[in-house]
Amino acid sequence: MNMKRILYIILALALITACQQEKEEITISAAASLTDTLQEIINQFEEENPHITVSLNLGGSGSLSQQIIQGAPADIFFSASVPHFERVLQEGLIEEENARALLANELVWIQPQSDQLATAVESFDQIAMGTPETVPAGNYAKQALVAQGIYKEIEEQLIFTKDVRQVVQYVESNNVEAGIVYKTDAMISDKVQINETLPLGEYEPIIYPVGIIKYSQAVEAFYNYLQSEAALEIFQQYGFQEIDGDTDGSIFSTD
Repeated sequence: MNMKRILYIILALALITACQQEKEEITISAAASLTDTLQEIINQFEEENPHITVSLNLGGSGSLSQQIIQGAPADIFFSASVPHFERVLQEGLIEEENARALLANELVWIQPQSDQLATAVESFDQIAMGTPETVPAGNYAKQALVAQGIYKEIEEQLIFTKDVRQVVQYVESNNVEAGIVYKTDAMISDKVQINETLPLGEYEPIIYPVGIIKYSQAVEAFYNYLQSEAALEIFQQYGFQEIDGDTDGSIFSTD
């Protein structure tokens, strides 16, 4: 074997190795209430797909939808609100065939772990909840309090936050006496306790739709992985419920 041929082989092997090591990064804009769950799913996905790196952009669904519409980079949008998700759909940034209603959640009252459970909402001086206009959990909480007929009565006691995780932080640190959050957020904190004695009125079903904004094979791989049994098992461990509905999981089934 002459030297020129050896050099060609070495060059070819180097190119193959470089291609194999080349990584692709994708960005997921996701509701803050999905933080811990998605991080665990991403870790598992990246172990199985070492050439793909998944970055998370977390926040309130309303703020995220606004960012996406204004051109912020995102490959997948995972929202805690159908209306905020539909805003992105209506802008033509997500195709209906690349969108699914994946998860459901519910609201609960929380208090600091050390406190005695209250029996009346009126006993709290300060209550934290997400800002209704931009944070889905806050919007659902407002619906529940309005339906219960006490929203106006306790409005001056309400402290509004940028996302549902900030509600948990305020309660954990005793900055407020109570908060309204998703059950999944309450379950991951050992510094808060759920108060099931405090009532909540009716509110719209809490649905988490997910959809592809910018298509690539890596994006499709992660989008499909979110719907896999492995991922759904993790979601369920954190308290999320899998959507039971039509066979394609469409969020437009009731239109």
